[in-house]
Amino acid sequence: MTKDLGAIVFCILMAYIIAIAASVDGAILYGLPVILLSAVVSFVTHWIFAVPSLITSSEKYFDFTGMIATLLVISTAIFALLSSGHHVSIRSAVTAFFVSIWTLRLGIFLYKRIVKSGEDKRFRDIKKSFPKFLMTWTLSALWVFLTTVNAVTVIVLNPLEPIDVFFVVGAAFWVFGFGFEVFADRQKKHFSEQPENKDKFITQGLWSISRHPNYFGEIILWTGIAIISLPLLSGLQFVTLVSPIFVFLLLTRISGLPFLEDKAEKKWGEDKGYVEYKNKTPILVPFFGKKND
Repeated sequence: MTKDLGAIVFCILMAYIIAIAASVDGAILYGLPVILLSAVVSFVTHWIFAVPSLITSSEKYFDFTGMIATLLVISTAIFALLSSGHHVSIRSAVTAFFVSIWTLRLGIFLYKRIVKSGEDKRFRDIKKSFPKFLMTWTLSALWVFLTTVNAVTVIVLNPLEPIDVFFVVGAAFWVFGFGFEVFADRQKKHFSEQPENKDKFITQGLWSISRHPNYFGEIILWTGIAIISLPLLSGLQFVTLVSPIFVFLLLTRISGLPFLEDKAEKKWGEDKGYVEYKNKTPILVPFFGKKND
């Protein structure tokens, strides 16, 4: 219990420190720096949704809550601009659109998946402990904030200068990454819906060139947002580049690849076809990188 409560305090402090470092001069809403307010919105939203989930011991709305929190965080940034009488710049509008489309697509996709499966196996042990379950919701709040803080900073800075090469390249990265992730998810969904593919692993489409093409797309699209932000940041605001770094580390070192690779190894580790697929297919970056992890 002490460890979980400590983790909750750590999440709050980390969000506070990064929000204060990234704050934009003059960007104040309801007496708080807008970026700090966006962090508050993320945590409060998660805690509100956590109450019924904790009572019913259900993780059904966990990913859906992340989607709602992300939309509210972006809405807070845009509202702050409009309420102060500023025109929303092209960079700010496009960045807000990118993040909103991303979270709507992913949130609905994950919600439908858990409704269909009935549970998220990651929560089987977590739900047995109230402090650990609450800590998980708080960690998700931090995830939303760290993932979006770079985009929120771009929106709040609201640069009115003409678009530049950083914007064009960054937007291209985002579109490519988003498209890659969407197609990968759709291909796997279609594959898993075929009765003859029950308990089989996918090696088709984008999954023939990467064992986790959806994660590759996710990393690329957040890198795109970071590229857009590069000429706009100054001083401590460069700390917001934690967004793409955090996404990369989360997916490749913490809850993404390690979990899925271990799960696949336990399920198909003795399957010669899977061993061959694993040996010839890069774990993340198509055509490149380490194959057999």
